[in-house]
Amino acid sequence: MKQLHTLTIVEARKGLDAKEFTSVELTTACLNRIKERNGEINAFITVTEELALEEAKKADEIIARGEQQMLTGIPFGVKDAICTKGVRSTASAKILDNYVPSFDATVIARIRAQGAVLVGKQNCDAFGHGASNENSMYGPVRNPHDTTKVSGGSSGGSAAAVADGMCLFSIAEDTGGSIRQPAAFCGLAGLRPSYGRNSRYGIMPMASSLDTVGPIARTSEDIAILMEIMAGVDPLDATTVPVETPLYTDEVKSQMLNVKGLRVGIPKEYFELEGLDPEIRAALEQSMETLKAAGATLVDISLPHTKYAIPTYYIVVPSEDSSNLGRIDSIRYGAQTAHDDLYGAYANSRRDGFPNEVKRRIMIGTYALSAGYYDAYYRKAQKVRTKIRQDFDTVFGAQVDVILTPTTPTPAFGVGEKSNDPLAMYLADVFVSPSALAGLPSLSVPVGKTSSGLPIGAQLIGPMMGESVVLFLGHQLQNI
Repeated sequence: MKQLHTLTIVEARKGLDAKEFTSVELTTACLNRIKERNGEINAFITVTEELALEEAKKADEIIARGEQQMLTGIPFGVKDAICTKGVRSTASAKILDNYVPSFDATVIARIRAQGAVLVGKQNCDAFGHGASNENSMYGPVRNPHDTTKVSGGSSGGSAAAVADGMCLFSIAEDTGGSIRQPAAFCGLAGLRPSYGRNSRYGIMPMASSLDTVGPIARTSEDIAILMEIMAGVDPLDATTVPVETPLYTDEVKSQMLNVKGLRVGIPKEYFELEGLDPEIRAALEQSMETLKAAGATLVDISLPHTKYAIPTYYIVVPSEDSSNLGRIDSIRYGAQTAHDDLYGAYANSRRDGFPNEVKRRIMIGTYALSAGYYDAYYRKAQKVRTKIRQDFDTVFGAQVDVILTPTTPTPAFGVGEKSNDPLAMYLADVFVSPSALAGLPSLSVPVGKTSSGLPIGAQLIGPMMGESVVLFLGHQLQNI
């Protein structure tokens, strides 16, 4: 039998319902793993051991009464940029070191209402700013597959925790790749849902027109389970789309053996990139052959504006950052540095409470929005963003059902390798930012390892509100 802390949600549910083990035992296994490994991996900022054991005992009582739901008794973690009621939520920035929300984010409230067990808050790049989890003011997160490598960002702690068995799933946030890139680096499934599919209420905002919240887990089937619970309209978030939430788990299972006839787009721009690691290219080519053998039709397509995604992203996102982070002032809440006057309260607290990458993005965004530069930068970036979205609109439906790409151009890189080169770090998101700008659902699934044992991820991109097709195909790739 597998060790308890390595189970999938599906396996844990079966074991709990069959009384093979209790939620307390399952939770204790995860907490013990955290005690054993978190000192080296640094995946958690806050561990809620006492709360977790209390919630696990309640879950066991619910199970004993036969009133359990799908997530009852399942241990999980939450990215620290997502609000959790009564549990410190720092966004990995010292300016929020003492911030304890009085409410749960909507998606967290829905998960906890099922009786899931919160084991702690997970490290990330501060406010989601980064692609390596080295921009946390609580130290970098290391990759469980090789601790000399990064775990990916910004949700590196969330991915590393699941990969190392510290919890069975994590809830994280993806603005331009923050779920998919660390999922790929750590050998997991991670979904960025369509913009508007999941509520963003209680998610610390980075770029409001791109931010999404989604799950990281071991399998696409587990992701489908979580999405059924998380998704749906929320009166507290006006951007949620009023469409019915599909029964993702039924759709994944009902189509389980039928890939035949599915049109899978292969965009040439993603495979012509200079610097694409040859082992990643080989793994993706093998995935193509696998899908082709299963009956899928591979279609060569072009997304010509892909090359503009990174420069567009790094105008739009810092501009919205500059606006959103204005609320983090240390006056109404958060940690405050010693000062002599009101200006000092603002200036000193932000100087000491924001890491360099956050300051860099605020400055870039403020400049791009300033008088005389707005039209040249922000407005133009939004026009190019429309072109990128139109590229996807052109191919979906008429040509393809889903698109297959690498998730990252390289496997996980070394800790400190790119920390002094912001441009090289930004380019790590080259494959994940286009679909983010277009607001499309995108899933990363593991499709192999490099010769040195580092995971390789493939990205599946679907049409708007098309999570079903990417989860189905991701399930097939993982099963095969």
